[in-house]
Amino acid sequence: MKDVQKEIVPIVDEDLFIVLNHPDADFDYSVHFHPEYEINLVMNTYGERIVGDSVEPFNSLDLVMIGPNVAHKWCGKVVEGNHVITIQFSEQFMNLPILNKRLFAPVRKLLVDAQRGICFSQEAQLKLKDKIIELTRMQGFQTVLAFLSLLYELSISDRYTLISNRYDTKETVMSSKSRRIAKVCGYMEEHYADNISLSDVATLIGMSDSAFSHFFKSKTNTTFIDYLNNLRIAQACQLLTETNQTVAEICYGCGFNNMSNFIRMFKKKKQYTPNEYRNFMSQILLKY
Repeated sequence: MKDVQKEIVPIVDEDLFIVLNHPDADFDYSVHFHPEYEINLVMNTYGERIVGDSVEPFNSLDLVMIGPNVAHKWCGKVVEGNHVITIQFSEQFMNLPILNKRLFAPVRKLLVDAQRGICFSQEAQLKLKDKIIELTRMQGFQTVLAFLSLLYELSISDRYTLISNRYDTKETVMSSKSRRIAKVCGYMEEHYADNISLSDVATLIGMSDSAFSHFFKSKTNTTFIDYLNNLRIAQACQLLTETNQTVAEICYGCGFNNMSNFIRMFKKKKQYTPNEYRNFMSQILLKY
């Protein structure tokens, strides 16, 4: 399978963020990823956009935010007057103490959602396009205020996630606001490949099986077993895309103990069998 390339971006530790302004972009880069967050505004062209396992057409105007290490590429037509503006900032931004303040809660949620790639509504694109363009002309401390304002505007805008092969426990922990849920989700993310039972996890936080089952469903809107299976399928997607491991190796390495059950569950959640999914992702990488 063709490799997804890791990009070295020009941001340094002293930068809060950087703005890359590309009039008449040539779109000649391959599918790539990097540890920085990225906001991409693409104007006056059309084509296809790849974000993770999402492949969608775009036309004239496109505004997307991508979290760390998400593979992506815009396959735009090189037409006169096209314009791409990219804003990048460190994954450590999420750890700034100010983001723990109540007023920044929508921004924190935005950063979590970006782990799965976010596409913004047409209304949001039209509203924020000029603000992003203006940011390319600004200098000094005013750029910081404009950047934070942009993040907030994005955080309250209509949007939808793009990637179906990512399952991040941070999103569940943030929405539940429960330390016990955080402990449980962290444990499951670390041990998804093991034979984890509901009893094991209930004991972890000192609850009976029945009480834990009700508690987990009330806090996450899903059952313990569905949550665990989603984690396992997400990891299987990553391995199918990024490694040459066999389907059997991936099945057992992700915590499933039955191949038929793994294939059936994978198809239910992804609409592809594991081999079909691998072929689909391989064709994307070979094409672009």
